Parts: sequence; C-alpha cells; structure tokens
Amino acid sequence: MTNILIVDDDINIVKLVDIHLSEHGYNVFQAKDGMEALEILKKAACDLAIVDVMMPFMDGYTLTKEIRKQYDIPVILLTAKSEIEDKEQGFQAGTDDYLVKPFEPKELTFRMKALLRRYDHQPDEAILQIGNTTINKKSYEVQVEKRTLILPLKEFELLSYLISNPKLVFSREHLIEQIWGLDYEGDARTVDVHIKRLRERFSNLTDDFQIKTVRGVGYLLEVHRK
Repeated sequence: MTNILIVDDDINIVKLVDIHLSEHGYNVFQAKDGMEALEILKKAACDLAIVDVMMPFMDGYTLTKEIRKQYDIPVILLTAKSEIEDKEQGFQAGTDDYLVKPFEPKELTFRMKALLRRYDHQPDEAILQIGNTTINKKSYEVQVEKRTLILPLKEFELLSYLISNPKLVFSREHLIEQIWGLDYEGDARTVDVHIKRLRERFSNLTDDFQIKTVRGVGYLLEVHRK
C-alpha cells in the first residue's frame, strides 16, 4: 500500500486530502507542521509528501529541503500563492511539483501518480488493499487481518473488480460483461447470488467495506474509513 504524508496546518485541507486519497486506496499520514512531519518520516516509510508552504515552526520550503537531504521521495508543494517568485523558491528548495490552492483533489491524484511512476514507487497492481483486507490477484487469496480465504473464482473476480472501483455503481449487465464475459448466456441474476455470497462471507469478518444495492440500478462497494 502506498503511504502518503500530508503536511498542512489547515485541518480542512488535511481532511479533504485524507478522504480523497483513502478512497483511492492510499494510506495517509497527517502532520500539522514540519517538525511533526519529520518525526513521522523517521518512523514510517512514506512514498510521497504533500507539503503546505505556510506553516508554523518550519515552513514548507525548509521542510522540503530537509526531506531532500534525507529521503528519496517526491514532494508536492501546496500554496495559496501563484507568483513566479514563489514557485521558483519552491523548485529551488527541491520540490517536484507545485499546486495552487484551491485545487481539485483529482488533479492532486493525477500529479501524484505521475511522480510515483517517475520515482518508481507505484503500488503492485496485483495487490489490492482496503483497511485490513488484502486481495492478491496473483495467488487468488483474500486476507482479512490474519485469516486467509480462498474464494470461488467468480466471487474472487467480482470482489476484486468492485474493490478496484469503490463508490462506482455498476448494473448487473455491466458486471456480467466484466466478470462472466460477453458470450455469457445464463441468467443475469447470477450476479445477485454471488453478491449475496460475498456479503455472507465478509459481513462478520470485516467492516472495511460493504457491498450496497442501489435500487433499480445495481451495486456499489462502499469503503468504511476508520
């Protein structure tokens, strides 16, 4: 799982970024200033840092320089300023990218992914993780904390697909095409049967996620943040 450090004294920005990134499968560490961020970096292997410029005790430029001295991870600076002098100072400090507030969380994600590819810190696509639930698409195993489950193939593929696309609503027909294939000639209600089995298997094992019915449309997987 990819670890992201967000450093900002604005709690609203921190919460916004945390919610968005967690929903997309990232593990987020929070710090309210540069000193706290450096302490987190000593203890946790972070893959990327998102750093606000204006903070107490240690500003974002100074923190970026410290990160550059000690760690080989990409840094994205957040700032309310868009003047060229401020950007120049940020890049001189060693930042990899610059994002001006207010920003769209999606744009932040796009920039993060580009930097993680450049630094080769992309997560293994064969491993999916939500909370304490891990899906290994190579071994076809599902691990919930210390318990390992081997699911029937179509249940495994269905769960993997839903977890890969959280909060998106899919019709039965769409799921049939994705999991069973375009040449499937059986009853579309087989999706309902498999969803029911997945709910029965995991409802008492974990509250990391829940498969919900959207009446008249289909199903979605909702991630439960701790």
